[in-house]
Amino acid sequence: MPQPNRIIQALKQNIATVIVGKEEVVHLALIALVCGGHVLIEDVPGVGKTTLCSALARSLACSFRRIQFTPDVIPSDITGFSVANMKTGEMEYRPGAVMSQIVLADEINRTSPKTQSALLEVMEEHQVTVDGTTYRLPQPFMVLATQNPVDFVGTYPLPEAQMDRFFMRISIGYPSVEDEMEILERYSQPTTPLSALQPVCYAEDVVAMQEQVKAVYCSREVRSYVANLCAATRTHPALQLGVSTRAAIALIHAAQATALLDGRDFILPDDVQQMAHSVLCHRMILSPEARMRDQTAEQVLSDVLARVKLPVKLP
Repeated sequence: MPQPNRIIQALKQNIATVIVGKEEVVHLALIALVCGGHVLIEDVPGVGKTTLCSALARSLACSFRRIQFTPDVIPSDITGFSVANMKTGEMEYRPGAVMSQIVLADEINRTSPKTQSALLEVMEEHQVTVDGTTYRLPQPFMVLATQNPVDFVGTYPLPEAQMDRFFMRISIGYPSVEDEMEILERYSQPTTPLSALQPVCYAEDVVAMQEQVKAVYCSREVRSYVANLCAATRTHPALQLGVSTRAAIALIHAAQATALLDGRDFILPDDVQQMAHSVLCHRMILSPEARMRDQTAEQVLSDVLARVKLPVKLP
């Protein structure tokens, strides 16, 4: 049985040779990995979104495919298609780009809603259905999607159903001056850090960690706390749409992974609070009045966390 802390630390150290000064971002991406979830990386161009995805993929001994989403990408490019074998006369399945363990969906909001919808079954069921036949994806399976929240020209906003399938949303942000100097030094060498990256973890290790996460104990009190948090978002006056039950399940899983990597076999309310913003905010839709007041989902969730009482009895 792999030791989660040892593997996660090895992954962090490996990725840190490429991504400088973003330990919290890397930690969140690895939490999603051990939970079997998908990540939406939303930030301005040039801060390392694609580099982070590539570094994580290269650190795992898993298959990796990159899909550059553009308006002319069609659903069959993603899921695959059937073609007639001229010798046998039978239909054969040709796998699409998504048939991989780690998939980078680069600039996902630049493709049409029809093509975006091709990812719905893939992300939820870890399978694709082509011409009535279902094909399972290799495990572990993870979608890392990027999008630019500033440039809206030629983009299609992700629908609520698509956003809800992302386990968490993270933002990288600009580096500090010291970190940027370090980046400039590393990338001024003949060999870039990314090209020198080697795997430090195998697919079976990730699958084993995902099973260990599910075994972390969650008390009735913590489950009640999570349910009350999610219910409070559905009645908050600043929100047009609160979070779903899928979001509540994701929050529990994120808290389980946090506890496991902290060396515990049970969840604390602190684990829930630590993961709440990354897991819930992108699933919340502000009311028109709240948007006019320049409120953000993060501010609303902070208000919810302050109002909902913590469990009295701890695990």
